Amino acid sequence: MQTVLPLLSPPLRARVARLPEPVLGRLQEIRIREGRPLEVGWGLEYGFVGDAGEPTRNAQAAYRPTRSDCSALLEALTQHSLYTFEEELKRGYITVAGGHRVGLAGRVLIEGGRVRSVKDVAGFNIRLAKEWKNAGARLLPQLLDPVSGEPLHTLIVSPPCQGKTTMIRDLARLLSEGAGGAPDGLPLRPGARRSYKVGVVDERSEIAASVKGVPTFDLGPRTDVLDGCPKAEGMMMMIRSMSPEVLVVDEIGRAEDAEAVHEALHAGIAVLATAHGRDVREIRQRPILRELLAARIFRRIAVLRRHPLAGIEAEVFDEDARPIEPRRQLGGGGR
Repeated sequence: MQTVLPLLSPPLRARVARLPEPVLGRLQEIRIREGRPLEVGWGLEYGFVGDAGEPTRNAQAAYRPTRSDCSALLEALTQHSLYTFEEELKRGYITVAGGHRVGLAGRVLIEGGRVRSVKDVAGFNIRLAKEWKNAGARLLPQLLDPVSGEPLHTLIVSPPCQGKTTMIRDLARLLSEGAGGAPDGLPLRPGARRSYKVGVVDERSEIAASVKGVPTFDLGPRTDVLDGCPKAEGMMMMIRSMSPEVLVVDEIGRAEDAEAVHEALHAGIAVLATAHGRDVREIRQRPILRELLAARIFRRIAVLRRHPLAGIEAEVFDEDARPIEPRRQLGGGGR
């Protein structure tokens, strides 16, 4: 919250900061809509925020952000220069320090049939990124080749806000660190998992939360990050220049992403990627992902779900979409 609260106008900041600790400590989203109730989401719950900072389900009792509140937030997000953030406005979100992504809603400007920008921004969704060490510890063994122990091409699937980014962030760290092992050429202790050179292409600056190119989240000692770089181009840059053994990317789904995944495959690099979807059947409806699945590129498909009591659960499938073991509870966690 230390990086988010300063972005808010004093009236918004005061009310959010006064939220009770059980809510504030689990906060995932802050939704600010001009003239409409201030809303927050924590865990699987949501509520509006009253004048005294109390959560309430009564929309009529909630604080309603003003035009001044929204203007101040947009100015802070764009550092008082809308022109500088033209590309981010075109995509509909801005990533701020700490890896928090702020979605934007308002009037869309179209030029040549394509979105040029979002104008008259009147809605914001601040999605809070959180580091969860060992989020992937129980999942990782299922993503390794049972004979060689090498990481397999893996696709992490879930709807938004169910833990995909949190999961690949920690998997990158675990692969980079190894477990009781050492880099190539040095002896491993019995049962150890060696460490890998990991390349992270962080198009939205959410995985590493880099500031001036330096990650603020722990991604392990052998990890290199390309921050703010388009996925497909970044994967090719990593392959050509950084010799990674594992490539990590978030939210693939375009034709150029698929090409880059194929290039990594032919270069002997394991790919760890995420995609939006509720299950394997749903991602098969997306043309690019359907092609990758039909080619049996991903040897493991991990479907994440957030359970109200058990936290994040994962069910892992092989390249033929057959479950490799029953659904596993991974515990609590963030986005």
